[in-house]
Amino acid sequence: MAPATQFEVSQPPTDAISALVFSPDAPNRLLVSSWDKHVYLYEVVDGSEQPQAQLVNKYEHRAPVLDVCFGAPSSNEAFSGGLDRQVKRIDLSTGDQTVLSKHSDAVRCVVYSPEHSLLISASWDSTLHVHNLSSPQSSPLVIPLPGKPHAVSISPSKLVVAMTARLVHIYDLPALLASSSSSSSPPQPWQTRESSLKFLTRAVACMPNDAGYATSSIEGRVAVEWFEDTPESQARKYAFKCHRQPAPEEEGGGDIVYPVNALAFHPVYGTFASGGGDATVALWDAEAKRRMRQYQKFPEGVAALSFSADGKYLAIGVCPGFETGMEDYNGQGRAHVLIRELGETEAKGKGSK
Repeated sequence: MAPATQFEVSQPPTDAISALVFSPDAPNRLLVSSWDKHVYLYEVVDGSEQPQAQLVNKYEHRAPVLDVCFGAPSSNEAFSGGLDRQVKRIDLSTGDQTVLSKHSDAVRCVVYSPEHSLLISASWDSTLHVHNLSSPQSSPLVIPLPGKPHAVSISPSKLVVAMTARLVHIYDLPALLASSSSSSSPPQPWQTRESSLKFLTRAVACMPNDAGYATSSIEGRVAVEWFEDTPESQARKYAFKCHRQPAPEEEGGGDIVYPVNALAFHPVYGTFASGGGDATVALWDAEAKRRMRQYQKFPEGVAALSFSADGKYLAIGVCPGFETGMEDYNGQGRAHVLIRELGETEAKGKGSK
């Protein structure tokens, strides 16, 4: 078995990294969004002894970009959202950008459902815009939210929206598709939950098997929950502490607690990675409820994570965060995108086949 290797993309963003995501059908293509007002497209070239990630193109925006995702077909389409309040479609081949809708505040998240041809944007104006891409001429379905969204994730059949006040709404994607194709009123959430975590939700990630999701908070904790709303299923949910470091004895001991900024599930094994402000990434076995490994410390906090569709690579976005206390930080030269080529069983959990 070849040993795991780690390498850095060439020409990384020049300011903080807001999101990164591998293509769902081209595992060597990676999109990165940044506060430097650009979306970057990289391609991993692994034919040589030392893999490389080369910059293919970058796409300038009017303001910092807060999220990006791939669309269809053939990974030549992307969607972005950010502080310019616009939801944009990007043709990755030509660089052409089309505005799909406008929110009244910053667009925090964009996610795409290939199963239902839906693009969903979540904005700090406390709304979701549901774009039915099979009917591109129609206006997006607008769904009001009871709080400001901070993290969104999508599974084959569900959309999970984590908001302020520890609110979590779960929407059924077929119901959203049906509503977007008609003039009916916006659908109600399939489920409304209160977060298992006591502090603000920082990240959410859905399980690839469509069974549930994980959330993380600014207070060094992760919770794992299942969609099925039965007493047996809900009894399985759990939360645990992570991304903490012992405080020096002269400072009174105890733990220094860091935000858990990023979560990502492995597409093959169903294990997941977490990344925190403590500049570390850990791999977890959700079923066995144990940490499998923790990687060496990175030079800055971990802001974003993504596994490639084949599970071969883990992309890690590294940059200073607010936990560093650097109010005058301008990001120059301190953002890095690292790609780890995983060993054959590196992300395999105890119960994985």
